[in-house]
Amino acid sequence: MCRWAAYVGAPIFLEDIVCRPGHSLIAQSHHAMQSTTAINADGFGIAWYGERPEPGLYRDILPAWSDPNLRAITAQVRSSLFLAHVRASTGTATSRNNCHPFVVGRWSFMHNGQVGGYDGFRRDADMMIPDDLYPQRKGATDSEALFLIALAEGLDRDPQGGLERAAARLAALSRAKGCGPHLRLTCCFSDGETLYAVRYATDDKAPSLWHRWSDTRGGRAVVSEPLEADEGDWQAIPPGSFCRFRGAEVEIRPFAPEGIAQAA
Repeated sequence: MCRWAAYVGAPIFLEDIVCRPGHSLIAQSHHAMQSTTAINADGFGIAWYGERPEPGLYRDILPAWSDPNLRAITAQVRSSLFLAHVRASTGTATSRNNCHPFVVGRWSFMHNGQVGGYDGFRRDADMMIPDDLYPQRKGATDSEALFLIALAEGLDRDPQGGLERAAARLAALSRAKGCGPHLRLTCCFSDGETLYAVRYATDDKAPSLWHRWSDTRGGRAVVSEPLEADEGDWQAIPPGSFCRFRGAEVEIRPFAPEGIAQAA
């Protein structure tokens, strides 16, 4: 499974999360410790917010550790909110369009996990994306489909409800046509002002998710794995959680797409 890291707070160089820590995202790309796969070498990407509402985006198919452009960019760019991801494919091709984060307008989105049996019902999942959003379907991943379905379900005005409804629809499709685990996810997304994160699974194996406030940086990191072994104040986010991070504010609420599926 993939690894990712996000940040919100006072502006910092991207390298302070992506490259410099002892267990940075680049380190996790070739030696993840809390993942089913230690190697995450099927591409990488960064979405960062600056002077404009829409984020900048840089993605490529190289392993993160082998791209000197990534290190050069992260050493020069500052941002108060950014998302970074290293990919381990669960079946779809290694291509730039399949690398996270995905961006539509001011929204950026990245995901770690899987929809069980997705290759067998990819067309059905695509049919859940309405015509006005389908031109944004650049790749073939379940992650991008989840993002676009969530936008169709009202992510822009109701971030939690939109994602819960999208997750419920994909999990139901997996139950009907796919296989277990029907849905596992940790995902992170943003409109450039607020950072949102979710940890959830239909079984008892939700991917890991942590967060930590840094007084030194004046910001918060939200990550798949802690960035330093000697920092003991990382807080694990429990399964079934929807998180909202803005500045120093933290709000964690239950995330329950299964309730939506039962009501339907």
